[in-house]
Amino acid sequence: MVGAKSPLFIIIVTQLLFTTSDLIARANMRSHPFVLSTFLNWWFLLYFLIRQVAMFGQLYIFSQLQVGKTMALFGASSIIIVNVLGFLLLGEILSRQAYIGVVFTVIAFIVMAYSR
Repeated sequence: MVGAKSPLFIIIVTQLLFTTSDLIARANMRSHPFVLSTFLNWWFLLYFLIRQVAMFGQLYIFSQLQVGKTMALFGASSIIIVNVLGFLLLGEILSRQAYIGVVFTVIAFIVMAYSR
């Protein structure tokens, strides 16, 4: 079971926070030029705050697990979460080969998550 103090739970929540901030940036950077005033808007403060909280989760995980396993779990969870949200929120549809790759990523995530 994945509890609130579980490294696996923290990895997933941390990656969800990073992905949320990425979606906020994607939505806002399309309509704002890359100038100083853009980075003084409310959305950028929210983006920055969410990423800082996510960074603390990431640092906690680095202190708890081996770096190789940690990075594999962060990478795999990123691919899974981004593809699910891309499909659900953005309507992005990938090729069959890409979804096969995502399935392999899910399998790799499960193997890494439950290995010792």
